Amino acid sequence: MENFVVSARKYRPVLFDSVVGQSHITTTLQNAIRTNHLAQAFLFCGPRGVGKTTCARILAKTINCQNLGDDTEACNECDSCKSFAANASFNIHELDAASNNSVEDIRNLIDQIRFPPQQGKFKIYIIDEVHMLSTAAFNAFLKTLEEPPSYAIFILATTEKHKILPTILSRCQIFDFNRIKNVDISSHLVKIAQNESIEVELEALDLIALKADGGLRDALSMFDLNVTFASGKRVTYAEVLDNLHVLDYDYYFKIVDYLFTANLSQALLLFSEILNKGFDGHQFVIGLNEHYRNLMVSKDAITISLLEVSESVQQKFLEQSKLIPLHYIYSALSIGSQLDLNYKAAKAQKLHVEIGLMKISQLQNLFQLNQLPNIEVEKKNDNLAAMPPKVEVQAEQQPMVQSPSAVYETSQAEPIKKLARAIPSKMATSDFEVIETAIKPTELKVEKEEAILAENKPINAGKLYGFWAEFIASREMMVEKVMLDRPYKFENDIIYLEIDNDVQLQQFDVLKQELMGFLRKKLHNSLLSIEVKLIEKEAKERMPYTAQEKFDYLVNKNPILNILREKLQLDLSH
Repeated sequence: MENFVVSARKYRPVLFDSVVGQSHITTTLQNAIRTNHLAQAFLFCGPRGVGKTTCARILAKTINCQNLGDDTEACNECDSCKSFAANASFNIHELDAASNNSVEDIRNLIDQIRFPPQQGKFKIYIIDEVHMLSTAAFNAFLKTLEEPPSYAIFILATTEKHKILPTILSRCQIFDFNRIKNVDISSHLVKIAQNESIEVELEALDLIALKADGGLRDALSMFDLNVTFASGKRVTYAEVLDNLHVLDYDYYFKIVDYLFTANLSQALLLFSEILNKGFDGHQFVIGLNEHYRNLMVSKDAITISLLEVSESVQQKFLEQSKLIPLHYIYSALSIGSQLDLNYKAAKAQKLHVEIGLMKISQLQNLFQLNQLPNIEVEKKNDNLAAMPPKVEVQAEQQPMVQSPSAVYETSQAEPIKKLARAIPSKMATSDFEVIETAIKPTELKVEKEEAILAENKPINAGKLYGFWAEFIASREMMVEKVMLDRPYKFENDIIYLEIDNDVQLQQFDVLKQELMGFLRKKLHNSLLSIEVKLIEKEAKERMPYTAQEKFDYLVNKNPILNILREKLQLDLSH
C-alpha cells in the first residue's frame, strides 16, 4: 500500500516560478542572486501558510546551486540540489525556534558557524518561528547576526514580527509576505485537481479559497478533506458546504429580500432554520454584514473588483444591488455592526439578533414616512392663504412681549411656524433626521422660550428659594452645594449671594450662566440677575502645639505660673 502524501507537501514549490501569489518576493530574491547583492540576514514575515519557509528553502537551494540557469532558477540536477532534495545537505541547516529557543541552542548554532562549508559557497541557516526565541537567546544571537562570516547567511521566518526585538529587525533585510488572493488559490487548486484527475466544480474551489482566508496550506488541507469525502471522484459545491460547515450565499440572498420587502415572518423563520442547522448566531451576523457590504460594493463599477466571489455569485449580487437603494444598505450596515459589537454581551443572543432583523425590516417604511413634501419659498404666500382658520386665530392670540427685539424675531419666525404646522403629523414619529428643510424645530423652540421670558412676570420670593433649592439638589459635587447654600437677600429682581473665598468665586463664575438660565426659565423673568459679595472669613488663631507654646499660652492667661516655674526650676524643653 502506497503511503499517502498530503497535497501541501506533495505540491510544495521547488522553484521561484512555482511560488503562488508572492511575485514581489521571488522577483526581488532572484535579482539579488543574479547581481550578487545578497544580504547576510533575511527576515520573512507574514500570516501562516503563505510560503515563508518554502521561499527560504528555495533561496537556500538556489544560492548553492552549481549550475544556475539564466532565469536564476536551481537546476535540481547538481550534487548540491540533489543532496538538498534528499535532506542530506551539510550546507543548509534548519532550526525550529519553537522547540529550540534557549541560550544553549543558539550557542551550539554559533559554534557550527565557525566552520566554513566543505562543498559549495555558503552555509545557510533557516530559523523558523524565530519570535519564539527567549530574550537571552536573542541577545546571544545579536553579535553573530550583525557580523557573521562571509560564507554564512541567515534566513529567519516568523508570523509575529512585532515580538522580535528591534535590534534583531535592524540587522535583517525584511520581506513581508501577503495573503494569497482567492483567485490565485482557486487557480492553483484547479491545476492540482487536473494533475490528480479529480473532477471538481469551480464554485467548490472558490468556496475553499474563501474559507482558507489567504492561506494556501489551509486551502490544500481542505481540498484533501473534500477529495477524501468524495472518494476521489467528484468534488461538488454542496458537499464542500456541508464538510466545511459554511453558510450558503443563497440564505443571505433570501433573507435580504425578505427584510427589504418587510416580510419579517419569513426572515425569522429562515434565521431559525439556520440556527437549527448548527450555525452560530454570531457567524450569521458577520455573514449578513459581509453580504450588505458586497451589495454596497456592487453599486459602483469601480469597486466591483473588490468582490472576491465566483462569477455566478457576483452576478447575483449585481442583480440584487439594483433593487436595493444605497441609503437602505448604509442603514442596514449600521444596525448590523451594532449587532456584531453587542452580540457577546447579550444575555438572550437569539432575541438580540431577531430584534436587529426587526429593525432592518422596518427601514423601508421609515424612509417612506420620512419623505417631506416639497416646500417652495416662492409659494410661501399661497401656503399661508391655504391655512385653516384655526392657525390664523392662533397667530392673532399670540401674547404681546415687552422686548422689541423679541417682537421682531417672533414676526420673522411666524411664516416658518405656519409652514411647520402644515407638515403632516406622521413626520413627528420619524426616526430619521431630515437634512434639507427650511423648518428648524430647535429654532422655533428657542424663539418660544425667549417670548415666554420676555413677559417678565413678578417674582415670588418663596418660589425663587424653592427653585434655588431644586438647582442645588441637581448638582452632584458637594462643593457646589455648600457654595450655593442659600441667597441672603432678594429685592428688585436681584439675588444677593455671599461667597466665602476666591476659589468659590471662580467656581461660581462657571455655574452662574447655567443658574441664571435655570431660574429665568422657571420664574419667567429675563430681568433676573445675581450679585455676589465676597466675604473673607477671619483667620482663626493657631492652636499651640509644642510644650513651650502651651506654657506661654497658659502664662498669658495666668502670669503666676511663670513664677512657679522659676521657683521649681522646671525645664520645658523635655
